[in-house]
Amino acid sequence: MTTFLLVRHGETDWNFERRVQGQADRPLNDTGRAQASALADELESEPIDVVYSSDLVRAHETARTVAERKGLPVIALPELREKHFGSWEGLTEEDVLARFPEARRGHWGDAETNEEVTSRVLAALQRIAETHPHGRVLVVSHGGPLRALLRHCGADGTGPIGNCHVARIESLEGNLRAVD
Repeated sequence: MTTFLLVRHGETDWNFERRVQGQADRPLNDTGRAQASALADELESEPIDVVYSSDLVRAHETARTVAERKGLPVIALPELREKHFGSWEGLTEEDVLARFPEARRGHWGDAETNEEVTSRVLAALQRIAETHPHGRVLVVSHGGPLRALLRHCGADGTGPIGNCHVARIESLEGNLRAVD
């Protein structure tokens, strides 16, 4: 069985400004760096065999903060990136609704679909589980992919996920289930 510790990256200025970040490569802000450090403290006594992260700087920096304390490298995977929001990236919710009124009806425009995100992230986790069949794996990603994984496991994946929040899932013979 592979145990995954799933973590959303620390805060960025765009998180604070409530902008659609998507795959825009924004760094952590001071709050985000403090959150990453607090995460490293929280996971200090947690056994972790390997650390994976999205290749976007906000996730990679969060992962690196934990990994350095564990003496581990960070393996970056583009498949763990946030959903690509297309034309919406960089906009606030008000901007999106003003420019794209169809968004009120749930139309995502030129964004990656939720199904595409789920498929991409599940494939990455499956490969990680196959590579580390009995491992304890830290995965630092983004809200969209983590919600997709939690929904897939039957957990509540509808609400917001806090920065540097840890959720645990397990993979046994290719089946994922939420632990907490």
